[in-house]
Amino acid sequence: MKISSFRNSVYILFLFITGIVSAQDLGSETVVVVKPYTPSVNDAFKIKETPKVTDSVNMEKKTVQYSIFSFPVASTFTPAKGRATNVERERPPKLYDNYITLGFGTYTSALAEFYSNIEVNRTDNFGIFLTHNSAQGGIKNVVLDDSFLETELNLNYSSRNRNLIWNTDLGVEHQLYNWYGVDPDLTMISEIDPQHNYYSVYAGGEVNLDDSFFDRAKARYRYFGDDYNTVEHHATFKPTLEIELGGEIFKTNLILDYVNTGFERSYLAEEAMNFSFLNVGLASSLLVLRDDLTLNLGAAVYYSLDSENSDSNIYVYPQVTASYRMAGDDLIGYAGLEGELKQNTYYSFVEKNPFLSPTLQIQPTDRQYNAYVGAKGKLSNSIGYNFRANYLVEDFKPLFKSNPEFTLQNDEDYTYGNSLRVVYDQVKTISAFGELNFDVNRKLNLRLNGEVFSYNTEEEEEAWNLPAYKANLLADYQITQKWFAGANIFFVGERKDVLISTVPDTTPIPTVITLDSYLDLNANLGYRFNERLSIFAKGNNLLGENYERWMGYPVLGLQVMAGATYKFDFGI
Repeated sequence: MKISSFRNSVYILFLFITGIVSAQDLGSETVVVVKPYTPSVNDAFKIKETPKVTDSVNMEKKTVQYSIFSFPVASTFTPAKGRATNVERERPPKLYDNYITLGFGTYTSALAEFYSNIEVNRTDNFGIFLTHNSAQGGIKNVVLDDSFLETELNLNYSSRNRNLIWNTDLGVEHQLYNWYGVDPDLTMISEIDPQHNYYSVYAGGEVNLDDSFFDRAKARYRYFGDDYNTVEHHATFKPTLEIELGGEIFKTNLILDYVNTGFERSYLAEEAMNFSFLNVGLASSLLVLRDDLTLNLGAAVYYSLDSENSDSNIYVYPQVTASYRMAGDDLIGYAGLEGELKQNTYYSFVEKNPFLSPTLQIQPTDRQYNAYVGAKGKLSNSIGYNFRANYLVEDFKPLFKSNPEFTLQNDEDYTYGNSLRVVYDQVKTISAFGELNFDVNRKLNLRLNGEVFSYNTEEEEEAWNLPAYKANLLADYQITQKWFAGANIFFVGERKDVLISTVPDTTPIPTVITLDSYLDLNANLGYRFNERLSIFAKGNNLLGENYERWMGYPVLGLQVMAGATYKFDFGI
């Protein structure tokens, strides 16, 4: 009670003072008095963990007794000790150091191969490879000899040590062809001896070093000539330096390329032609790896010296490539901008076209840049793809073009309109490439690719003998453990060439000729008797079409060949 009276007195005094302050007109002001909240907790009813049961009906639990009827049973079972199951592993095929292949077919064709690998010691090996391919000809509507022969012998020696790998090789080649692409109605056919031979001797080597800034080096020399007194010397040397800088790889390639080619005469006159070029290049690049990004930033500088004309030039090229994994291995985008100075040689031309006259112009090609962008990856676990678009600019690009018929002075067997020459032009090429790979299963593999081209020439009327499109289908099928088969179908689109007939007292009139597109089907079938012996049969140009690869040069028709391959080891 005392506390309550005191609290009321305080309230009255507070109100009285408030009234006085208001009477003094000190201004209106609002005062809010907040009384602290001091709750109290009443006793709460707590539920017991084991409540008291007040049910009037109290059931008594009955004791349940379990029992079984058991009696002894006699058993003679004795468990065996556990043992892990053996995994059946497929035995790897035995590798033999030597093999020989022989085959014979239509057109009196012959195929022979021999390979031998001799182990000198634990690290060194010596190898021998001999190959021969020939046919006696017999093409429909061809009046001159159309046989051919290709033979090569290669000797190689290699050594593999812990930090050093090197190899060297020495070889000789012989090729025989005929300039049989003449008009069957030509009156002077009996005066033509179309046979011509090519000879080649080469030597080279490569060195690879580990744990050294000097990564590797390649060197090669080739002597090439024919039975028209043509002589060519071609030597290359390409060392590579590789240095790691801050986690990135800096690579430098030095290129030394020298060629000297001498022809006994030109096409229209008996005057010797000589060509000599020394190309020195330095190509450096920085390889950058960042997660899914691979970037190669580089450039190349070439110095080219034309010794015969006392002329020199400097060329600079970009060499930039990039790839990015957009979706792992399913989608990889890539692009590039690359250029180079490519040295042409008589040998490289003959490898593409053996029906050239020994009166060519030799000079390097200025590949100013090749810009491309593409994507590759997998559509599924069994289907891979690669698509690319290119824009290529080349100056002094070589084009194969038919020689005119030189009837004013036919003193050589290749001047009857039955040979081709090389002309150079600036060519811009736009192309699109696509490829699909099908791994249907472990036994069947298919690959399909195709490419379309669009050419723009500076001086020549056409991009001679370059196809507008081409496609290729490859198939390999392991039918059973013993039987295997394969197929190759390639399609080449139309090409253009020019026909020039030089007749006395007339003006030569060039005529553009369109060569038809062609489809070539090839297949092979084989059977393995054992690890050593297998037999094969293959057919080429199964459609039997005598299409023209070059103007006036039809190919052999349907060809069939059968043979055998035997593998062995010496002393076994």
